[in-house]
Amino acid sequence: MFLLETLSRDLKESQLKKEVLRLSVLRLLFAALNNREIEKRTKLSKTEPLEKLAELSRLNEEELLEVIVSEAKKRKEAIEAFKKGNRQDLVEKEEKELEILAVYLPKSLNENELKEIIKKAISETDARSLQNFGKVMAKIMPQVKNRADGNVVSSLVKELLGS
Repeated sequence: MFLLETLSRDLKESQLKKEVLRLSVLRLLFAALNNREIEKRTKLSKTEPLEKLAELSRLNEEELLEVIVSEAKKRKEAIEAFKKGNRQDLVEKEEKELEILAVYLPKSLNENELKEIIKKAISETDARSLQNFGKVMAKIMPQVKNRADGNVVSSLVKELLGS
C-alpha cells in the first residue's frame, strides 16, 4: 500500500517538524480512513468468517483515494459556505487544508481531456440525445473516478448531448 505508507511517513514527519495544520489534517484523514475500514468490516462481518475480517477489511488504494477525495470535497464545500457567510479567516484555513490533501490526490483531468473521454463514450454508446444521458455517464464515471468532479462531468455530458 504505497499511499498508506506515504501518509504514515508524512504524519510522522509533520509530528517531528511540529507542523500543526498538516498534522491536524493528516490525523483527521486517518480518522476518516479508520471509519471507512470499520464500515467495510461491519459489512463483511455479515458474510465472512471472523478470522478473515482483519485482512479483508483493509482498504485498497482505490478506497484510500475515495476517502481522500471525499475529504477534499468536504473542504471545497466548506470554502463555498464560508465565502457565503463572509468568513474569510475560515476560508483561508480550509484552503490550506485542501492544499495539504491535494498532494495525495491523483492529477485531475482538464476540461479538454474530459471532453475527449465524453465524446468517445457518446460514440461508443451511440447516444443521440439527453435521453441517453445515463448510458453515457455509466460509461464515463469509472474512467474518470477520483480525477474529475461528477457535477462537472454531468454538465459537460449535457452540453455535448444537447448540441
